[in-house]
Amino acid sequence: MKKAIATIAGAVLLSGCATIIGDKTQLVQVNSDPAGAEFKIQDETGRVVSHGKTPQGVTLDKSDGSYFGGKHYQITFTREGYAQTTLPVKSTPNGWYIGGNLLFGGLIGYLVVDPFNGGMYTLTPKEANGIMQPQP
Repeated sequence: MKKAIATIAGAVLLSGCATIIGDKTQLVQVNSDPAGAEFKIQDETGRVVSHGKTPQGVTLDKSDGSYFGGKHYQITFTREGYAQTTLPVKSTPNGWYIGGNLLFGGLIGYLVVDPFNGGMYTLTPKEANGIMQPQP
């Protein structure tokens, strides 16, 4: 019994809360007004990671895999007769990273495990709504 408790305690101490609870990817809903606009999503390097027509759900990576490497995206909406619109999607540390490591993961979770894993981030907004203005 002591061995089982020690194994569980060791696993908790050698892991980060956000890594245990969170995923490396997140579904972001891409909408536009009017619906049916073309969109493309570029990451911070300018690489197109997704494209399609609204409305559509897109699964995006939350981290680039580097130390504290949160991803950032730009969603560009285009539709004939409307001005192009661009919205940012940013990664921010989530509550499991901040509060969970305070209670359970400790410094190893804060500084070693979670910074390499996308689970510590949340992409915002979770629903991107591109409001497009008609062109004269």
